Amino acid sequence: MKKNGVAHKKTIVVIMIVALFITGIFSLTQGSVKIPVSNIVKVIMMEMGYGVDDTIKPAHIFIVTNVRLPRIIISSIVGGILAIIGVAFQAIFKNPMADPYVMGISSGAAFGATLGIVFGWGVNFAGLNMISGMAFVGAVSTVFIVYNMAKFGAKVSTTGILLAGIVMNAFLSSWISLIMILYHNDIDKIVTWTMGSFNAASWDQVRMIILPAILGILFLISQTNALNALVLGEDEAQNLGVDVQGLKKRTLIIASFLAAFAVSVSGIIGFVGLIIPHLFRMIFGANHKVLIPTAFIGGALFLMGCDTLARSIVPNMEIPVGIITSIFGGPFFFYLLHKNKQKMA
Repeated sequence: MKKNGVAHKKTIVVIMIVALFITGIFSLTQGSVKIPVSNIVKVIMMEMGYGVDDTIKPAHIFIVTNVRLPRIIISSIVGGILAIIGVAFQAIFKNPMADPYVMGISSGAAFGATLGIVFGWGVNFAGLNMISGMAFVGAVSTVFIVYNMAKFGAKVSTTGILLAGIVMNAFLSSWISLIMILYHNDIDKIVTWTMGSFNAASWDQVRMIILPAILGILFLISQTNALNALVLGEDEAQNLGVDVQGLKKRTLIIASFLAAFAVSVSGIIGFVGLIIPHLFRMIFGANHKVLIPTAFIGGALFLMGCDTLARSIVPNMEIPVGIITSIFGGPFFFYLLHKNKQKMA
């Protein structure tokens, strides 16, 4: 029975990887300009150096290689990052409600981006949009403040982090609302950013985020034994030789920086870091050695699919991807609450 269960889980992983590839190809065809799958394949082969096809329109080549391809790569990386951060935060906080923005990261990034928008800093520096840079600075600064507010001597209180994160979210959200009132001409830009979008995706952003994503997932995978022990309880983990306080600090810092990178290129996207860890814990169990890499794939697939819907579901209009994730995430979260209400009573 156990071997059958393992084989079944491996089959699910293979299906997810294939689905990720198929979704990526389909996503390349979608948008205001529809491009046939055959042309997508030809463009990819040309970019890989396998011949030249003069029948492909130059505009299609540009759209595929410089607009849509970096966009699907960014959306999949951000989705994977948000998912594994959710896994890590739910483990160290021992709270199923914890998500990547629990430390006020979302409000900090939104505040930084809002300042960048109203002061007209939407210019590129070294190939990167300065609004994204301001969002990253805002997110990291908020993490620093929240972390130090929750620090008592050498210990970091997870309850203190949750409370400090709530306070920072409320405080910065108030400032964002005030700025929107004072600079009402920029309300549309601010609202669009805070709902999440990948319409500014570029190869520069891919290069900026891919290394942190790789290092982050490798770090979290290296901590899987400690995270598994922590789920049993802090006392049990200490008895097993785990430096609980050190684990919390390392995980909080690395995961928060990962979230800051993600939110700086995507805006605020909810529910990915909340529902994907829950869903994959139900499928694969609580072993973080399996849960972290599979959640990354699942988050990548989910957000790439949502972004494809966001720019194709309404003709000639792009819906902020955060709306799509909330449409899917809201009902799923209510399902989880209903399923577990007896446990919470």
